[in-house]
Amino acid sequence: MEKKEKKKLSFHKFLYNDNTVGYTFALPFIIGFLGFTIVPMIVSMYYSFTDYNLIKQENFIGLDNYIRLFQDVRFLKSVRVTLKYVFFSVPLKLAFALFIAYLLTRKSKAVTFYRSLYYIPSLIGGSIAVSLVWKELFSSKGLVNSILMNLGLEKVSWFGDQKLAMVPLILMTVWQFGSSMIIFAAGLKEIPSTYYEAAKIDGANKGQSFVKITLPCLSPIILYNLVMQTISAFMAFTQAFVITKGGPNDATNFYSLYVYNQAFKYYDMGYASAMSWVMLVVMSLITLLIFKSSKRWVFSEAGQD
Repeated sequence: MEKKEKKKLSFHKFLYNDNTVGYTFALPFIIGFLGFTIVPMIVSMYYSFTDYNLIKQENFIGLDNYIRLFQDVRFLKSVRVTLKYVFFSVPLKLAFALFIAYLLTRKSKAVTFYRSLYYIPSLIGGSIAVSLVWKELFSSKGLVNSILMNLGLEKVSWFGDQKLAMVPLILMTVWQFGSSMIIFAAGLKEIPSTYYEAAKIDGANKGQSFVKITLPCLSPIILYNLVMQTISAFMAFTQAFVITKGGPNDATNFYSLYVYNQAFKYYDMGYASAMSWVMLVVMSLITLLIFKSSKRWVFSEAGQD
């Protein structure tokens, strides 16, 4: 009887232990993370060393897929196109988000309404429906060209010109600035008003206060937004897939779109897997570079980090 009671007590103790309860609630996430992230990554790593193409049995080919990458002209162009997109879209998006967030710090009854209004584009995201609307706006008979013609200017072939095809895609990304704006707005509220009062006493104008107080205080938040938006820009896919299909002449053939085409259009899964791992390495290196450089421009209240 005593042994049974001890077993019952130990089982009851285990069942109601804080760690057991915590792991029980976390178990669905852990299973999902393992099943939908870790396992596919391991499988993808294996396939990157094979010629797997959904049709025949895969054969181990070593580093051939990786060597092929750097001999693939279209792959190298997709890297340049993606870097160009990231270089222009991310700074513009963050600058515009910070500008709107700064305007919304002014006391007004309509601030909550405008904040919600500006956040809507981020809620709907880069969906297929939004991409189709954007495609129509910049078409030859779309709203943008109608405005240009009413101003006495010639209409522009936005998606037919290699030099201009990227512009609508960048503008669409910048338009979805809401999430960054909300984070900036929260950061601006946390800056003590005494800093600005002291600066005003010293004779600093609004521009000087913004550069010397606002930006340094916001620098950790700028770093966070910069990293998150850079990663997001590298994974951009929907707008190029729906609006331009990567054209004209691969001018908008984003890296992720090229990976998708190799995997699901040409069924070259081994090659697409190798491209995915190279993308991961490139994104990791750029993220590391951002963090390394942040030591020079990210500040805390106690001083420079």
